[in-house]
Amino acid sequence: MNRFKSITLMTFFCGLSLCIIQCKHEFPNPNPGGNSSTPTQTSSCSADTVYFGSEILPIINSNCATSGCHDAITHKEGIILTDYTHIVNRVSPFNAESSSLYTVCVSGGERMPPKPMPALTQAQLSKLIIWINQGALNNNCTGGCDTTSFTYSGTVSVTINTYCKGCHNPASTGGGIDLSTYAAVKTAAGGRLMGSILHTLGFSAMPKGGNQLSECQVTQIEKWIQAGTPNN
Repeated sequence: MNRFKSITLMTFFCGLSLCIIQCKHEFPNPNPGGNSSTPTQTSSCSADTVYFGSEILPIINSNCATSGCHDAITHKEGIILTDYTHIVNRVSPFNAESSSLYTVCVSGGERMPPKPMPALTQAQLSKLIIWINQGALNNNCTGGCDTTSFTYSGTVSVTINTYCKGCHNPASTGGGIDLSTYAAVKTAAGGRLMGSILHTLGFSAMPKGGNQLSECQVTQIEKWIQAGTPNN
């Protein structure tokens, strides 16, 4: 009887361990890129600084660390780009031009994200350059988001392009949803967009595999929808 209990307990803990190993890829790191040797530095937002946690990681998550490419499960060509520790290995701090993370994005040959995926926008590339040339720090910031500003061009499209467009474009319509144009975002706004970004039960939580949008960003999108989704 004791032997049977021992075998049963061993089976239970082995199964539990396997579940933990399998599930650890399903949840975002609450401290993106952070570890004991490289703690995330959080400060008030400065217009002169580009922050890894709030600006660079979302761009990489949406455009590079996707299923089939450089997520933890696929790790195409042995490259993982899901967190700071892995991303900084592709960077030469203070020298964007020598950093493969940047050069591969502007390559005239096999650029990343690969075609037919859309290339990073000039605004996204500029953020990447500045972040690397500022030392490629594992930093983050609080504040800097204004809920009284909720135009499509100034706030909504910026958030969509940073966090969503990499997975929802004509070449990769995740869930059959395209968010690459104003018309497409307006259509989504009349459907499941708010439920997804609010992580409402029964909706596919977005951004996929990333942290939830900040309360301010959600409010901006919500106010834009309430205003009639203008193309402003």
